[in-house]
Parts: sequence; structure tokens; C-alpha cells
Amino acid sequence: MKVVVSQYLVSDDFLQDLQQSFPGVKIHPARTRDEEKQEIVDADVFAGEPSREVITAARRLRWIQHPGTGIDWIEQIPDLIASDIILTNTRGPHVNPMADHVFMCLLALTHRLPELLKDQEAHRWEGDKYIEGFTDLTGRTMGILALGDIGMATARRAQGFGMRVLGVDVRPVEPPLGIAAIWPVDRLDDLLRLSDVFVVTAPLTPQTRGLIDRRRLALLRPTAYLIVVSRGGIVDESALADALRSGALAGAGLDVTAEEPLPATSPLWDIRNLIITPHASASIRELIPGRRQILKENLRRYLAGEPLLNVCDKQAGY
Repeated sequence: MKVVVSQYLVSDDFLQDLQQSFPGVKIHPARTRDEEKQEIVDADVFAGEPSREVITAARRLRWIQHPGTGIDWIEQIPDLIASDIILTNTRGPHVNPMADHVFMCLLALTHRLPELLKDQEAHRWEGDKYIEGFTDLTGRTMGILALGDIGMATARRAQGFGMRVLGVDVRPVEPPLGIAAIWPVDRLDDLLRLSDVFVVTAPLTPQTRGLIDRRRLALLRPTAYLIVVSRGGIVDESALADALRSGALAGAGLDVTAEEPLPATSPLWDIRNLIITPHASASIRELIPGRRQILKENLRRYLAGEPLLNVCDKQAGY
């Protein structure tokens, strides 16, 4: 059996570890797209995020281990969606840091951190201007779009801040202790109206693309905050910019945008009450080792004929 490990997971030490752990398997690195296309031709397993050209070159591929969480890239490869190739992702290591990032953005907005840092840089002590200028999270309502692993981790943190948590999800989920309710998606408008903080942790699928449009953004209170950590393209960024500039929304945090990298000419950069981070919310030191460990465990399971971790529904897009 041949396993191709792409540029996302390659390191000499890891390749050596895999080869020693699975001596009967041929482990091949692919450090560039061209190498991916060459190596995948006779590969059984591919660890990486393949392009359409790479998938087209495959002749006997049976399983893809995606090193990230979102699998919206498969929309560009309909042949992969229709195939019987197994697709697994690596969501585990992303969960806690992404939920932490939600609160990094939220606390920075509610305690005016960007302004405080500018004062620090200018050696300026002006405490009086912040009197009654911060927002207490205790007793506020957090609405979460999608209660998967990241949404649930965010909800747990919100409980620690004394917040009431509500959510919507495509699946009928029984709310765990500490979450007031999890509603079907047809109650999304109700959730927006009730939210002091609205967090998007949903995958990007045909159903979620553009879901938070101009009309739905207008349902949020002028004192509300919006945080997006899952995927760009779910929130209408033009409408969001208008809402932030006009005061129809108190603030927002975006770790993801519809176009990445965000162009230097984008008007989003210059909005005062918007925090932008470069799709980096999961970037902890343990991330890459965690991804490699999941590949290693799944390869062990694959060879043993055991169920794989994190099998994705290619039709649903997550």
C-alpha cells in the first residue's frame, strides 16, 4: 500500500516515524503540487488537501486524510463527492484554540483593547475616557450558529462567563447542561434577535453560503457583537461593513473572509470596530503534531480494518 503525505504534514522526522510504525507501507512525501500529482497516480491514501488536478491524476485512491477541518474545497471536485473515496478531517486539534479565539475577539471588543493598545503605544494615560465604556458579558445571551465541536467548546466557555447560550443546528441535538436551547435552522431569525453576541462556527456549504445576509444582520441589536471563526462566505461582508460603520452593530471579529488572503485594498481593514485576524485561530504549537497524530491513528485503523476517526459526509459538506 502506498501513502502520500503532502506538504501540509511533511517533515523528515514524521516520515521516519510513519515508516517505522508501518514497515509494510510505502510512505512517499509530496512537497509541491507537482509532486502531489506525480505521487498520487498509484497511491491508496493521500494525506493533504488535494486540488482537482491531483484528484484527476489518481488511479486507485481509496482514502483522503484532510489536515484541516473545513472541507468546502470539495465543491470544486464533484467527481470526488460522487466517488466512494473516504474523506476524513482533523478537527480535534482545532477545537479549543478556535473557541478561545472567539473570546479573544469578544473581550478585545467589549474592553476596547485596540484603543487601549494605541494609548499604550503613545504613552498616553487617559482612564477617564473608558469610564462606563466597557461591556459586561455576565447575563448576556450568546447565539451560536452550528453546535459542532467548535460551537460546543465556545458554549462551554460562554457558561464560564455567566452567559446564556442558545444555538441553531441542522441536526436535532439535545442541549447539554448549560445550553438553554438548540433550535432548528428555521429559528435562525429568532436567535439573531435574541443574541447579544452571535458566533458563526458553521461549515461553508451550499446551505450556509450567504446565510447571514443583509436582512439577517439587521436583526441583530445595535449593541450586539458578531464573531466568525469557521469560514468566510457565510456572512455578507459588505452588509457587515455598512452595519459597523453606521452603528447598527457594536463590533465584529473575523478570523476568516470570503477572499483569502484579504486584499490590502479591502475596506474591511479600516473599520474601527472590526478585528481581523488571518485565518489563524487554531494556530497553537500543538496543531501540526495533533494533525500528524490523527493521521497516524487513522492509518493504524485503516490497516486494521477499524472505523476511522472524523469521517466526513461529502454530500453534506462537513
